[in-house]
Amino acid sequence: MQRSSDRILTTHVGSLPRPADLHAMTVARGAGQKVDDAKYNARVRQAVADIVNKQAEIGIDIVSDGEMSKPSFITYINDRLAGFEVDSAERNQSPWVGSREVKAFPDFYAPQLTNVHTKHVHYICNGPVKYRGGDKLKADLDNFKAALSGVKVAEAFLPSTSVSSIEDWNRNAYYKSEEEYLSALAEAIGEEYRAIVDAGFMLQVDDPHLVTYYVCHPDKSMEECRKWIALRVEAINHALRGIPKDKVRFHTCYGINFGPRVHDIEVKYIVDILGRLNAGAFSFEAANPRHEHEWTSWRDAKLPDDVIMIPGMITQSNVMVEHEESIAQRLGRWVDAFGKERVIAGTDCGFASFAGNDEIHETIVWAKFKALVEGARIASESTKPRIAANA
Repeated sequence: MQRSSDRILTTHVGSLPRPADLHAMTVARGAGQKVDDAKYNARVRQAVADIVNKQAEIGIDIVSDGEMSKPSFITYINDRLAGFEVDSAERNQSPWVGSREVKAFPDFYAPQLTNVHTKHVHYICNGPVKYRGGDKLKADLDNFKAALSGVKVAEAFLPSTSVSSIEDWNRNAYYKSEEEYLSALAEAIGEEYRAIVDAGFMLQVDDPHLVTYYVCHPDKSMEECRKWIALRVEAINHALRGIPKDKVRFHTCYGINFGPRVHDIEVKYIVDILGRLNAGAFSFEAANPRHEHEWTSWRDAKLPDDVIMIPGMITQSNVMVEHEESIAQRLGRWVDAFGKERVIAGTDCGFASFAGNDEIHETIVWAKFKALVEGARIASESTKPRIAANA
């Protein structure tokens, strides 16, 4: 994993806005409509090349393929796992119904409850889980390698979904226990993890479900939620077995973009469990007002000295473009706490986690990325980190 003592590197979470025509083809394919495979594959290859070049032009150091081939950070896996079929008991409401947030702000959230979770097909596990996505993964790896040819970046990463995200999205009706189901999922997704690393890329494990369990289950105590999270951390580590720690970055976030979010679980309650993950870097929300203060919790967690922090410096939770000086001040806190070589400037979450669900217009996304790069430059050139007066 890239480190730099000369300047603060920049990266993001992975998903980026897809071109409109590619999105239309993705939606059509997902709906079972006939789409010419050759035309679709060619469009994906071009989109990956374009998005890699766009990131490099803006100055992002550690880039992804933008998840151009994926309908979302999670539903893409349905084509890569055997042992599932379409769930006839299709969910007719958002999993957020009944959550701590909706109970606290019912009038605000009412219009949002027909969200992306109800618009996608869910699956049910009715047989042994096996990974069968080799061809699709190879296409992703080949497209990314081709796009990176001749492009100057510091490093490249590919996101892959997590055990707990698959479990949450696709219910189990085959395995006798949740532990057995988690183990099977870990065995399967671990094949994708190892293939990404073997291809020469950094692996990013995407797991927003790990921290959203608390808000979605108001009947559970904090201790019950901690036990639930700990079991999933064990499963993720099982999936990561054999992969060097410094080849893995772990991302988690909170599932809601636009909302009060007063019930997001605070990292201070779970950072000790997250620290057990076999990951060399942690990517998390740190730019929005609900989580910006948590730099002290990460600092006080006393993580191993080889762990890299990738705090979000720009957010997908509002359309305001962050000022580069504010970004530099935020970074100053993290540099003071961890040292320049252990801090990479990131984003709170992806900017198009579900294709076509772009809550922030593409032009604003790129303006935010430019601010991220400039803020990292200012912080890097400061002989003394710029600390906000109220930090």
